[in-house]
Amino acid sequence: MNKNDLMIVDGMALLFRGFFATSFTGNFMMNSKGVPTNGIFGFMRYFLNAVQTFKPTHVICCWDMGSKTFRNDKYESYKANRSAPPEELIPQFDLVKEAVESFGVPNIGMKGYEADDCIGTLAKQYGKQDNVLILTGDQDILQLVDENIRVAIMKKGQGNYAVYHKDNFLEEKGIHPMQIVDIKGLMGDTSDNYPGVKGIGEKTALKLIQQYESIDGILENLNHLSKGIRKKIEENLADLHLSRELAEIFCEVPLDSTLDDARWTVDITRVNQKFEELEFKNLMKQVDKIV
Repeated sequence: MNKNDLMIVDGMALLFRGFFATSFTGNFMMNSKGVPTNGIFGFMRYFLNAVQTFKPTHVICCWDMGSKTFRNDKYESYKANRSAPPEELIPQFDLVKEAVESFGVPNIGMKGYEADDCIGTLAKQYGKQDNVLILTGDQDILQLVDENIRVAIMKKGQGNYAVYHKDNFLEEKGIHPMQIVDIKGLMGDTSDNYPGVKGIGEKTALKLIQQYESIDGILENLNHLSKGIRKKIEENLADLHLSRELAEIFCEVPLDSTLDDARWTVDITRVNQKFEELEFKNLMKQVDKIV
C-alpha cells in the first residue's frame, strides 16, 4: 500500500521568521489599506518553497492559540520573559491563516496547548501508517524524529533545509531524538524561561546524557559523578524534574482532524482571489509552479 506524504507546518515558526527577516530594516510591506503584510509574505515564500521541495500529498498547519497553556499551570513563569508581539505583527495572525485556508490547508490549534503539542500529536497519529515531514525552525521539534517522522529545520536563506530522520540523527547530533528532552531538563531553556539544573550547561548536559542515557540513568549513578556535578543535581532536583516535564512535547492533544481534510488539492481561483486581496501579485508565479 502506498503511503501518504504529510507535511505538518509549524505556522508560528514560519510567520515569526518571515516577519523578523524584514522588520529589522523597518520594512513592513503595508498594503493599500495600511495593513502590514511582511510576515504573511515571508511565510508564503517559505511555505510555497517547501511544498515545491518536498512534494507532499497532504498538508496541515499548526498554530498557538493564546499565550497560556497547561505548562503555565505547572510553572507560572513559563515563557514569562517573552515580550508581546510587535504591533505590526498582530493583524497578520488572522490574515496568514486566511491565506493558508485559501490553499485548502487546515489550520489546527487548541487553547491550552502549544502548536508544538498539536504537531507532535498529529505526527505520532499519522506517522503510524504514513510518512510525516515537519517543517519548522525550532530545534525542540527534533525530539519527534521517529520511524516515519522526519523534521526539516529551515536554515538561513530560502530553500535551505537540514532534514533529520531516524537514520542520520545519531550521527548528526550524537544522541537519540527523545534524549533532547533529558538534555533540556538538565540545562533548562532561557528562551522558554525554565531553569534546569543551575550551573549545568549544554556541553555538560550532553556529556552526561551520552554517558548515562537519561536523567533516570544519571540519578541512578549519582555516586559516580564528580562532587560538583552531584551537588548541583541534588540541590536542584525539583527543577530538574519540572524542566524535563516542560521540555517534553505533549502528543495526546484531543484534536478533531482527518487526513482527507488535508489533501493537497489547490483551487487556483481561490488562491488568486486571496493573493489579490493581500496584494501579493509577485507570489502567483511561485504558486503556478506547484499547482
